Amino acid sequence: MAEHAHDGPPHGLFISFEGIDGSGKSTQTKLLKDRLPDAVLTREPGGSAGAEEIRALLLTGDPDRWSAETEILLFTAARRDHLEKTIRPALAAGKTVICDRFADSTRVYQGATRGALRGAVDTLHDVMIGREPDLTFIIDMDPAVALSRGLARGSGEDRFEDMGLAFQETLRHGFLALAKANPDRCVLIDGNRDPVAVAAEITVHVADRMPAT
Repeated sequence: MAEHAHDGPPHGLFISFEGIDGSGKSTQTKLLKDRLPDAVLTREPGGSAGAEEIRALLLTGDPDRWSAETEILLFTAARRDHLEKTIRPALAAGKTVICDRFADSTRVYQGATRGALRGAVDTLHDVMIGREPDLTFIIDMDPAVALSRGLARGSGEDRFEDMGLAFQETLRHGFLALAKANPDRCVLIDGNRDPVAVAAEITVHVADRMPAT
């Protein structure tokens, strides 16, 4: 059974950002952190020492380095460590957690696009993670523009960008479907705008969800 934000003692707000590669979600997590200086900014895969080691395995190397099944296991292992070491302690301390990607990325990248493994993704999530964000922003953007932006970064973590435009278009449709299926949690944001305008819209939604003090 999924863990919910209001079970047990009061704790902080868990916010995730999702979207295709190059959609601007990482920029938006940093802009939101600037507005909420006491928040914890983290990312997936990564966010803890063990998870960062797994990140290097997942995001570098040949696009065919791992099967979709192996990717699911690696992402879940990284997420579990991240949850234990970073997310849960911060929320328990009453802090807002801003996370660049969470389980929705695995649902879309591996579950919806790479072998129709959504059932396996959901089962592993229920057993090993059991936690959803309180609020998820899905940054929607033109895949061609986003892909060119992602590749231009030259980060060395380009394994998914290297899968090409068709893959990014499939991802976009997966995220749109996810937003439609989870309207209480997910907010779809038009990322084809100036980042400042995007950030202003996000700030309004966050203010509406902040726990009363």
